[in-house]
Amino acid sequence: MYEAFYQLKEKPFSILPDPDLIYWGRMHTMAFTMLEFGIMTNAGFTVITGEIGAGKTTLLRHLLRRIGPGVNVGMVDTSPQGRHELLQWTLMALEQPFDGDYAQLFKRLRDFLHGQYAAGRRTVLIFDEAQNLEPEALEHLRMLSNINADKYQMLQLILVGQPQLRDLLREPRLHQFAQRISSDFHLRPLDQQEVARYIDFRLQAVGAPRSLFTAEACELAAAASGGVPRMINVLCDTALVYGFAGSAPVIGGDLMREVISDKRQYSIFPVRDVSRAS
Repeated sequence: MYEAFYQLKEKPFSILPDPDLIYWGRMHTMAFTMLEFGIMTNAGFTVITGEIGAGKTTLLRHLLRRIGPGVNVGMVDTSPQGRHELLQWTLMALEQPFDGDYAQLFKRLRDFLHGQYAAGRRTVLIFDEAQNLEPEALEHLRMLSNINADKYQMLQLILVGQPQLRDLLREPRLHQFAQRISSDFHLRPLDQQEVARYIDFRLQAVGAPRSLFTAEACELAAAASGGVPRMINVLCDTALVYGFAGSAPVIGGDLMREVISDKRQYSIFPVRDVSRAS
């Protein structure tokens, strides 16, 4: 819609996870480092947490691109509850048959992991939106992690979720689970200076010939979004639509205020009030 007007190759602020447009600020660099560290060191459990829209799933997509062919990866993005359902989703994610009772499913998983280990292959299971797992399911994941060969962890588990996951894992009843976590990181929102760099990075990545957002517009976007990348994308994408409609060559403070005001009145997105911002 506005791409040709602003001389962009594509939309710079899509809310869909795009590994090609990761802004490698300190937070995302550290979070990805911990993900890679967990894979490289054969960690039993790796945990990454962060607010909704912080970029966790995008980091996972980037990780999947980098994992070599010698590693089996299964992704579970639902919230299975109970040990039987958890085993079914685990086997399904690993493209194995998932019918039968609990004992049959457990034997099937154990035999699969032993077979992969004998063939020199590693297995990684990723749970996205893991904050929705009940303590019983998390405890059963801990039990599954006991399937190993001497000191070798045949099943590595990565849990990614919202801040509630971190709170859950701190509860005394999950103390044994928490002790198995070898690598973890909490992805915090971007600060005001990083928001401006993030906006410029996304624009440059799609071929913007010049800076399209003023410093004031970036400050307002930072305040209204709370530094959460997905919210920044929503505001900046809408601002470019408004700018295109009004033939504005640059997105300034007044236009961004209009976007924020409209979002607060008419949108479901939780945009913060910046009416007092200068």
